[in-house]
This record gives sequence, C-alpha cells and structure tokens, in this order.
Amino acid sequence: MSRSAVVAVAGVACLAATAGSAGAIINGKDSTESYPFMASIPISVPALGLKDGVCGATLIDPQWVVTAAHCLNMEIGSIPKGTVRIGSDKRRSGGTVRKIAQAVTHPGFAQSSPNKNDIALVRLDHPVSYKPIQIAEQPGRPGTPTRIIGFGITSFSKNPADWKMSKRLQQLDTRRGAISECGPGYASSTRLCTISQVPKAMACNGDSGSPQIQRGRGGRWELIGATSGPGAKSPSCAEGPGLYTNVPAYADWINKTIRKYS
Repeated sequence: MSRSAVVAVAGVACLAATAGSAGAIINGKDSTESYPFMASIPISVPALGLKDGVCGATLIDPQWVVTAAHCLNMEIGSIPKGTVRIGSDKRRSGGTVRKIAQAVTHPGFAQSSPNKNDIALVRLDHPVSYKPIQIAEQPGRPGTPTRIIGFGITSFSKNPADWKMSKRLQQLDTRRGAISECGPGYASSTRLCTISQVPKAMACNGDSGSPQIQRGRGGRWELIGATSGPGAKSPSCAEGPGLYTNVPAYADWINKTIRKYS
C-alpha cells in the first residue's frame, strides 16, 4: 500500500517521529488557556528506542482531525496506539479518547527536506462534543502574530530514546515569517515559515502535526498551520525557524476528503 493511499485502521497505523522532524516546543510555557480543538496521538518507535512518543493534531470537524502526513508514514516504522485524545491540556489524561477509524494522507505527500504536501486527515470512530476550530481563509501576512502548541520534547536530543514528551500542553508565541526568513527552498505557498518571538525557542520532536493558530474575527483562534519540520538546516530545533504546512491552502482537498469518507 502506498503512502498516499487511504489507510483503513484497525488499531494499527504508522506515525512518524524522526530525529530531524520538528514538532514539540523548546522554551515554551504551560498553556494559559483552553484549546478544546487540540488533539494528540500517542506513538512508539521501537526501532529508534522511542517508547512514549506523540504526534499532534487539530479537531476541524466533530469526527475529523488534521495532522502531518509524515505522522502516518508507514515506511518509517512508527507504531501508534490507535487512539486520539481530544480537548485535554494533559497528554495522558482528560479530554475524550476516540479510536482511529481511518487515515487519509495527501496523494502528493513526499518525505524529504522539506516535506512536500505534508498533511493528512484522521477520522475518529465516533464524533466528539468539542467545538472544532475553523480553518482560516488564509494565513496572515508575514509579521502576523501566531501561536504554536504541542506536547513534544522540551529539551533537545538527537537520540529518540532520550526524548521526554511534555505531560502538559506547551505554547509559544510566534509570528509568520517571510519566505526569505527560512532556508532556501523551505518555505513556499504551501509551507509557512514560522519565527519565534522568544529567543532559542521553536517546535521540535514529538509534536509534528500540531497546530499553528492566529486570531480571527472576534479574536477567536483559527487554524493556519500543521507542524511539518525545521525551516532551515540547523543544529537543533530551538535555533529555528520552523516550517508549517499551510492548512488553508488545502481547504478544498480537506472538504472533498471529509465528504467522500464521512
């Protein structure tokens, strides 16, 4: 089965947590408000020694979450526990837990540096009562304040066996970066360059697929990105910048997929 295929999940799916991917938050802080749309998918990667990993996701429909396609890459060897926790600021408790019923990766996904079309959808076995976040019509211009949230590592290590995922949801204030603020060939119309407003802070391992959000009408949060990886060649995640899949750019694919499989 190809990576772009629809994956019918019966308690087994494969989620990536590679040493080079970004996704948790280094030098962030404990969440200061409720994010009922936040979701997490517990994983392990036995081949790399990772026993207690996680990918992030975002509730965009009562029965669907959006995440990074590389979190569903069967060729990397990650093993999920077949569940999604929604609406909790704690990684191992609270919120609502649903089984993964189905996963759909974008047909154009390609694992590389940077990843291409790094977006996927996961259908829950039953709807949840939390209010989904609205996908923005488009990301704000470069310089627009944003925020990233996630459950991944808070201290960098190249060895997955040493990764310690955060028990409490972390957040970091960021801004949209210009394409030129990321490495050559990284940011594009479908990949958002993301710059931390705090020194030596950025997304890192363990929270790929987690949301980047901005304030929309009425001050409500709206979704603009899903953590994809580093935004430039760097010795560690904390050096930044970060790279996020531009979720609004895939709105048509998201809507068609949900209609097709719901």
